[in-house]
Formats: sequence, structure tokens, C-alpha cells
Amino acid sequence: MTPKAPIRLLLADDHLLFRAGIRALLNSLGGIEIIGEAADGREALRLVATCRPEVVLMDILMPKLNGLDAAARISRAFPRTRVVILSLNADADSVLKTLRAGAVGYLVKTAEPSELALAIQAAARGERFLSTAVSSHVVEMCLKRLDCEQTSLERLTPRQREVLQLVAEGHTTKEIAAALRIGVKTAETYRAELMKALKIHDVASLTRYAIRAGLVSLHG
Repeated sequence: MTPKAPIRLLLADDHLLFRAGIRALLNSLGGIEIIGEAADGREALRLVATCRPEVVLMDILMPKLNGLDAAARISRAFPRTRVVILSLNADADSVLKTLRAGAVGYLVKTAEPSELALAIQAAARGERFLSTAVSSHVVEMCLKRLDCEQTSLERLTPRQREVLQLVAEGHTTKEIAAALRIGVKTAETYRAELMKALKIHDVASLTRYAIRAGLVSLHG
């Protein structure tokens, strides 16, 4: 029999020590080849486009572009690449946002190493995997709500969500324009449209909204 090729995996997390720990763990498990590492969602997108991994193991909270928005873009542009989201939470809203973003897996960071391997293997097969830390009640609730009306965050365009995260991270309009490779006036227009869509009219309130929505962390 021909030996089975290892699962090609991209690891995305903004914490270097955490990535090092996961890398060491995955190397010890065998059957998985880490073909790249990313420290933010934008870098993850670039590496997916160039390396075409089978699975992306990605933190939900990352700078510049969070894991959920990165997962949504990957699932649309590269449907053969499956995303497993890593999170500290096991609540219904977080799981639901992950599934709606197109990720096939949701793993809580306190999971056992064996569960990490199962999640990656399931994702490589195109199967959905939810952490055992997510209760059956939460799973049932999420599956029922998958096709329900979108939230205010989900109704935003991908560009508006990008701008929202960058504003909440404290970037100026000029910095946002540079990050998105657009003109300053265009960035100002996006921010105005974002505020209008959310009916929020100041940066402090936008930041609080982004924190509540899980796009950025209160602690940075």
C-alpha cells in the first residue's frame, strides 16, 4: 500500500510561544505537515493562496484581520482548504459565528491533544468537528440558528468589517488606508458608511461594539 500523505496544515496565531507549542505537539503526533505559520489574518490569507494547505488551524482573535473574517474569505476563495478555529470560549455565539463564517471546526484551547488531532483529521476529510467542551445543548442551539436572520455584524460587508477591526485596534484613517491599500478619502468613506450601517457615531462606541462582537480583545 502507498503510504498516506501527511495533512498539509497552516498554523495561524499571533502568539509566537503558542504557535511553538502547537507546532511541537503536531510534530509529535505525526501525519501532519506544517507548511507555514501566520501571525495575523492577512498573512494567513496570503499563505493559503500560495501554499494551498488542506487545513488551516487559526486563532479567532488576531490583529489586522481576525480569524472569523479570514475563515470566511478562505472558505469562499479556497473551498478545498478547511478551517478549524481555535478559541478560549465555548459559548453558543462564538460557535455560531464560526459556523456561519464557513469554518468546519471549532476547538477550545483547553482541549486535549488527542482532540486537536481528531479536529484536524475531520477537517481534512471535510467533516464538521466541534470541541467536546461545547455542550450538546449549545451545539443543538447553534445548528438551529444557522439559517436564522443575520446579526448586525454579519450584515456588514467584508470591507466594513475590516475597517471596524482596524478602527477598534486604534489605527488612524491614514493607517487604515495604507493597510487596505486605498486612498485616505476612500477609507473615510468606508468608516462613514460603517457608522451609518451600525448607527454608531463615534470611535469609542465602535470600539466597544467590536469588543462585544469578538473582533478584538479588550486586552489587545
